[in-house]
Amino acid sequence: MAHIVVVGAGQAGASLVAKLRAEGFDGEITLIGAEDAPPYQRPPLSKKYLLGEMEEERLYLRPLSFYEEQRVTLRLGRAVTRVDPAAKTLRLGDETIGYDQLALTTGSTPRHLPEAIGGALSGVYVVRTLADVDEMAPEVAEGRRVLIVGGGYIGLEAAAVAAQRGLKVTLVEMAERILGRVAAPATSDYFRELHRAHGVDIREGVGLDRLTGEEGAVTGARLSDGSEIAVDFVIVGVGIVPATEIAETAGLAIENGIRTDETGRSSDPSIWAAGDCASFPWQGGRIRLESVQNAIDQAEAVARNMLGAAAPYVPKPWFWSDQYDTHLQIAGLNTGYDDVVIRDLPDGGRSHWYFRGETFLAVDAMNDPRAYMIGKRLLDMGRSPAKAMVADPDADLKALLK
Repeated sequence: MAHIVVVGAGQAGASLVAKLRAEGFDGEITLIGAEDAPPYQRPPLSKKYLLGEMEEERLYLRPLSFYEEQRVTLRLGRAVTRVDPAAKTLRLGDETIGYDQLALTTGSTPRHLPEAIGGALSGVYVVRTLADVDEMAPEVAEGRRVLIVGGGYIGLEAAAVAAQRGLKVTLVEMAERILGRVAAPATSDYFRELHRAHGVDIREGVGLDRLTGEEGAVTGARLSDGSEIAVDFVIVGVGIVPATEIAETAGLAIENGIRTDETGRSSDPSIWAAGDCASFPWQGGRIRLESVQNAIDQAEAVARNMLGAAAPYVPKPWFWSDQYDTHLQIAGLNTGYDDVVIRDLPDGGRSHWYFRGETFLAVDAMNDPRAYMIGKRLLDMGRSPAKAMVADPDADLKALLK
C-alpha cells in the first residue's frame, strides 16, 4: 500500500491530507507536526486569540476525530531531523519512517532580534505559534508598556490588540513608512491615522538600536534616533523566513524557499512542497506567497498532482487583516504598480486600486467588501476597469462585471 508522508501540520499540511482523501487516495497517510497541537488557524493568534475572545479548540482546523475517520496518522510534537531521498526515508527521533511520496509543508519561522542587541532577554516575544501567544498573554494587561518592532501587518495587528486592551503602545518601523514593502503610501497613511487615533505612538524611519534590561529581563529600548523608552515587554514583527532546513539537508534545490516546478514538485521527483516554504514559477519569474489562501489552494493543487493530475498551480492571491473595527481585504498582487486610484464612499468605506499603466493589478479594500468582491472578480476574469469609473463613488462597480 502506497504511503504518503506530509511534514508540517499547519494550514497547508492539513489541507493537503484532506484533499488526498477527497480525491480518492486510499493508501496510508502520515501527517507530522513539531507542535503538540493539531493543525490550527494562525491568523486569529494576533487578533481574537490574543484578545482572549477565542478558545484554543476553536482554532483547530478540524476536530481530532476527523483525522481518525480519514485514516490520517497524526504524529504531533515530533520534529523530523533528516530526510534521505535515496532511501525514501525520514528520521523522527530514533524512528525511521519510509515513504513513497513526501510533501514538505514546513511553513516559515519568524525572524528574531539578535542576541547582541538584547534579543535573548525575557519579555521579548514573536507571534507565530500557540505557544508564543500563550507565553505572552499574561503581559497584555491594561496600563503596561509595549514596544512593537516592525510596521507590517503582524506588528500592526498586535498594536491594535494591545491598544484595545489599554496598553501604552509604541511601534517603530525602520523604513520610511509602515507597510512600505506591501502597500501604497495611501494605505500606509490610512492605517497610520487609524492607529494614532487609538493612541498608538508610531515612529517611522526609526529603528531599534538595542534593548536594555535588568536581571535578564527587558526594561527599556534605545532607538536609532537616540531616544530611549521604558518598556515592560516587546513584540517583534520583522518578517518571516521559509523553513527549509529539512529540504536543505536532503539536498533539494532552494531558491527563496524550496524550489518547485509549476506542479509543486521539488528537485527530487518523489518530494513536493506547498505553502510558505515553497517557491514556484509565476509570470516568468518565481514567487513565494505567505497567506492562508495560498497555503490551502497550493496544498490542494499539490495533492491532486501527487495523484497524477499534472496541472500547473495558478495562484489567485487574496489576503486580509483586522485592526480595530477596520476589516482590510486585499485581492491580487500589486507588484510593479505605477498608479493608485482611491475610491472613497460616504459611509466611510475606502478602496485603493493598483494599476500598471491601464492594467489592473490589485485592490486594498477597507470596510468596503463590495470593492473587494468586484476587484477579485475582475482579476479572475482578467479585466481592467476604467480608472475614472473606479474613482467615482457614485458609479455602480457591478456594471464592470457585465
